[in-house]
Amino acid sequence: MINLKELEVWFVTGSQHLYGEETLNQVAQHSQQIAAALDGSAQIPVKVVFKPTVKTTEEIYAICQEANQAKSCIGIIAWMHTFSPAKMWIGGLKILQKPLLHLHTQFNRDIPWATIDMDFMNLNQSAHGDREFGFMVSRMRLNRKVVVGHFQDGEVHAGIGSWARAAAGWNDWQGAKFVRFGDNMRFVAVTEGDKVEAEMKFGFSVNTYGIGDLVQVINQTSDAAINQLIQEYNDTYTLAESLRKGGAQFSSLKEAAKIEIGLRTFLQQGNFKGFSDTFEDLHGMAQLPGIAAQRLMAQGYGFAGEGDWKTAALVRAMKTMGSGLPGGNAFMEDYTYHFDPANPLVLGSHMLEVDPSLANGKPTCEVHPLGIGGKADPVRLVFNVAGGPALNASLVDMGNRFRLLVNEVEAVAPEHDLPNLPVARVLWKPLPNMKTGCAAWIYAGGAHHTCFSQNLSSETLQDFADMAGIECITIDADTKLRQLRNELRWSEAAYRQF
Repeated sequence: MINLKELEVWFVTGSQHLYGEETLNQVAQHSQQIAAALDGSAQIPVKVVFKPTVKTTEEIYAICQEANQAKSCIGIIAWMHTFSPAKMWIGGLKILQKPLLHLHTQFNRDIPWATIDMDFMNLNQSAHGDREFGFMVSRMRLNRKVVVGHFQDGEVHAGIGSWARAAAGWNDWQGAKFVRFGDNMRFVAVTEGDKVEAEMKFGFSVNTYGIGDLVQVINQTSDAAINQLIQEYNDTYTLAESLRKGGAQFSSLKEAAKIEIGLRTFLQQGNFKGFSDTFEDLHGMAQLPGIAAQRLMAQGYGFAGEGDWKTAALVRAMKTMGSGLPGGNAFMEDYTYHFDPANPLVLGSHMLEVDPSLANGKPTCEVHPLGIGGKADPVRLVFNVAGGPALNASLVDMGNRFRLLVNEVEAVAPEHDLPNLPVARVLWKPLPNMKTGCAAWIYAGGAHHTCFSQNLSSETLQDFADMAGIECITIDADTKLRQLRNELRWSEAAYRQF
């Protein structure tokens, strides 16, 4: 569903006519080689496309204008091989609407001690040419990422790759549509937000559709399509005996399959990239979508429960950013704690909808009472999630701005069986420790809904926040509460200016 190799970042080198054709030809050759090396890197998930050297105000403006219009272009990598007077860049940077990465590199890794002369010095001026460019971007107060090092360095590739993944997520949000079936869960604060401001800030729209609109599509599902999907359930998961054909709850499985087909059809017909629902608004539906939401997430759709459109959009963006990497990105909730002083843990889950792309092993397909909502017992996939480095991210509306909150965690494999817990689940240890991590999250106003990621870094999410022009707070191994609380106070002061 999400193929990052269909996307491009353009490699644009700055110079000027001062140096003559021979030098400019060398600049072009070197730039082509660098772009090819980056394009061939396994750490950079998108195409890196060489563009001709820009040497004048007009050429710079034209390439920025072209990038804005090119659907496949998701960002520009800029590099100054020689000195490129930065006043030439003002017009282009003023109109540039795509993310910018400034690569501070040079063609040669080492100084050629025995042969270096002024011809070499005039050609290889990145050390100060990039500073001229960097000043102008800072002077214009533009967000960008700066990556420093030789272009063949693996750390440089990783930094560019992180930015490219963030740019892919940002690009995916532009013009995206998310559907909110019903409204927000009653009286809940954090799942609310300013959808108008979000559309202006992020580029995606959120609109509500009545459950009746969805039910009408669900009821058009054919028996043949339902039977085909049930066969897929049989082939993919371990079905509880009661859900097998002839079992006492087989009708529940048929209803769940019918809901999944209807939901997918609705999303495809409306060109939606994600959705939210709430168990308080299921008029006309027999059961809350459980396995349907789980499987649609696994196929790339964003989702969050209880009307939480912000998290649904974030899940979709993080799925795009993580495309092609091992592991998943999924709707999650901090559900309950294990406060053993020797081994404190968070149990993450949700009442139904945890994405099976996180599963460690083959999920089981089961049906159990929900306990709330007053509807039929919903079908869901039950599984454990493996241990390893991970993070939780939350997008919250602070009133005068949006805040992206990130907590790095260490997921751990379950140490005990959970035979009576009929939902998917994951255990983790927040960094830097349980008490500091949880307190920091609460001080920062983090939501109870998150996107749990097994494959993205906090660097990528910082890059994403920079592209969106929003605040990003990261809680990691180095976090200290006093410092974080000061950081939050400084943010309040800074954002009063906007």
